[in-house]
Order: sequence, then structure tokens, then C-alpha cells
Amino acid sequence: MIKKILLPVLVSLFCIPVLRAQVSIKDSAIFVPMVYATYTYQFPGGDVATRFGSNSSIGGGLMFKIKSNWIFGAEGNYLFGGMVKNQDELLQRISTHDGYVIDANGFYSDLAYYERGYDFYAKFGKLFSVLAPNPNSGIVVMAGVGYLEHKIRIHSTSGNDIPQLSGDYLKGYDHLSNGFSLNGSLGYMYLGSTRLLNFYLGFEFTQAWTRNKRDRDFDTGLHDGKKYSDQFYGIKADWIIPLYKRTPKAYYYY
Repeated sequence: MIKKILLPVLVSLFCIPVLRAQVSIKDSAIFVPMVYATYTYQFPGGDVATRFGSNSSIGGGLMFKIKSNWIFGAEGNYLFGGMVKNQDELLQRISTHDGYVIDANGFYSDLAYYERGYDFYAKFGKLFSVLAPNPNSGIVVMAGVGYLEHKIRIHSTSGNDIPQLSGDYLKGYDHLSNGFSLNGSLGYMYLGSTRLLNFYLGFEFTQAWTRNKRDRDFDTGLHDGKKYSDQFYGIKADWIIPLYKRTPKAYYYY
């Protein structure tokens, strides 16, 4: 008699948690590790806008979204652009009266100017599941703390050697600057049940406080000890690869 009563009870106690523990990405917020590739088109502001025009940023990162929809991670990016302002003034001291620099062979050199740099951040934020097809998608607010560096790259397109722009001489014209940086973004993240169609689209703002790291700028002949306030305004797109152990249509746990 006791066995007849206990057996159904034990089966029920065992089965009920299993049924309740069925978790779907469409129905419940879940823990999701993610790797992602990112591209941002940026517009400069503040002091950096006097040196560079718009640029691009490409990189990647690692994020973890926990069940409460808080997000933590890290991101690194390579900055590059082709618009450097005041080019004529930069090499004025080593140029002819026509504005050309003479290479080692005695010819006018063809020079190209680029913006180069990088940044990296520790990031954290929150996902708000609104206007979303599932609890793991929605509007995301992120913030980051990190480091940013930028400089001018001068390149001889002819490939000829230019002694005035070699080694440490070249460093005297690159205005290498770096410093502490803060980053914030607002956008929309979509996470689905497959690894392919997952993305983030949003707007990003970066504020960096930088200093010139060279002992002397050769274009002015002076040491630049100023503090600079650099801003970047960007349109950001991420391609996300969730590291699901399997396609999370349903999870079972005990």
C-alpha cells in the first residue's frame, strides 16, 4: 500500500522540476558567451577634429550576457583613416618652396598621409528586452573604460627612401598621442537560436584625454605638453557569434 502511494509521488517530484526547467531562448533570458567582430564609422570632435577627418574602426571582442541581462566583456579596435588636415604645414620645414620633399635619389617624393591608432576597453552594460522577439534581444546600453592612441602615418607611395622621414626623424612628425578613454553606446541587439544571424546596431561616443608622447614635434621645433580632449562619434555594427553548446531551442537541467 505504501509503495503504491510513494511511487507516484516520487515520480511526480522527479518529473515536475524537469518540465519546469525547460528553457527556451525564445521564452527565457539565458547565459550567453559571445565573440563578435565590430566595425564603426567615426566622426571626430574636440581637439582631434583639428587634425583628422572621419575614420573607421575595426576590431572584435568577447562578451558575457548573464540571465539577468547584464553584459560584461572586453573589446579592442584598430583605427584608420585617410584624411589628415594641415598636411602642407606638417613638413614645411623640410619641403621646397613648391611644397615637395626631395627623396634620396633627388626626385620629388609622392607622400600619402593617414590616421592610425587603436583603442581597447573593459565594457559593461544592460540589455532591456523591449521591441524584441525574445528575452535575449532588445535595446542595449553599454559603457567602457580603457585607453586610446592615435598618430599621423606618412608613407612614400613611390617606395623611394627619404632620409628626412626615416627612423626617429619620422617619429618627430607623427604627433603620437594617447591617454585614458571612456566609451558609451546605445543600440539594438538581436540574438536568435542560430549562430549566424546575430547582430548589434547602434550609436557610440568616445571621450579620450590624450597627451603628445614625443619629446619634440619637428614641424614646430617645440615640445607639446598640452592636454587634449578628443571625441569620436560613431555608427557601430557588430556581427555576433553566440557560443551556444548547441542550438538553444530548449535546455533541460536538474
